[in-house]
Amino acid sequence: MKIIYGLTQIKRKLPANAATMGVFDGVHLGHQAILKEVVKRSKVLNLKSLCVTFWPSPKNSKLLYSLKHRLYLIEKIGFDICVVINFTRKFSNLSPESFVRGILVGKLNTSEIIIGHGFKFAKHQKGNTKLLSYLAKKYFFRVREIDLLRKNKTYISSTHIRNLIMSGRLKEAEYILGRPVVVYGTIMKGLSLARALGFPTANINPHHEVLPPKGIYIVRCFLNNKTYPGVCYIGTRPSIKLDNIVVEVHIFNFHKDIYGQDLYIEFDKLIRKEKKFKSFSELKLQVEKDLTAAKSFFGINN
Repeated sequence: MKIIYGLTQIKRKLPANAATMGVFDGVHLGHQAILKEVVKRSKVLNLKSLCVTFWPSPKNSKLLYSLKHRLYLIEKIGFDICVVINFTRKFSNLSPESFVRGILVGKLNTSEIIIGHGFKFAKHQKGNTKLLSYLAKKYFFRVREIDLLRKNKTYISSTHIRNLIMSGRLKEAEYILGRPVVVYGTIMKGLSLARALGFPTANINPHHEVLPPKGIYIVRCFLNNKTYPGVCYIGTRPSIKLDNIVVEVHIFNFHKDIYGQDLYIEFDKLIRKEKKFKSFSELKLQVEKDLTAAKSFFGINN
């Protein structure tokens, strides 16, 4: 997938395309329905498939996923091109017609745009499906609206998923996401405290990801197109009185130097909540029990 960061990087019109646009935070089942339809229509119409997304978020709220994480998932769906629009004050003040004439048609060269129910765009979100359809006739492109998927008679929403993850209801969030809850981040050097206990961990710097509650989790780690079983700790290390929250992963039977690489952590199950221990020996004993539980889950004997 070709990624274009910023409208200023588009020096000439893009190839004719079927497109969609949105933040697509979480790329949940509702988003997937729209994104997959765009890819499908592009093939039917012999057009390129285009996804337009925004950074930072127009909603200025805590996101489920970082931009890099979203782009990774959008690419997996099969898009040809993704344009990341820098959501500035100037951009947010464009009128609906200025946006359609100058950007959607003028720069992006969209032949068909597919949107979800309740789609809004341009200044003060004055643009809606009705106005977009009117402008489509004026500027010679097509609009297709599809209804977002529902679960339990309610619309799927990133806000709801965010709240589920933060409250520890990971299986409910997984149901709406259409895949397990994940955290995406870069491996960095830590204090090596876990190594001193005999359980080396990879310290993760999450990319603006919403984190599950503090605790020990059974996880699957994805690195360089390979999957590794392990455990993940999210917490503040109360036993050694550190205030900042950390994300650490112990990968079973793994001994490679992976500093600076990105890790995709998929959460299977909570083993236990975070707890303060009276001594390092007590902490070490509990960690051994946690690792045994995780190994049993994966069927690992050593």
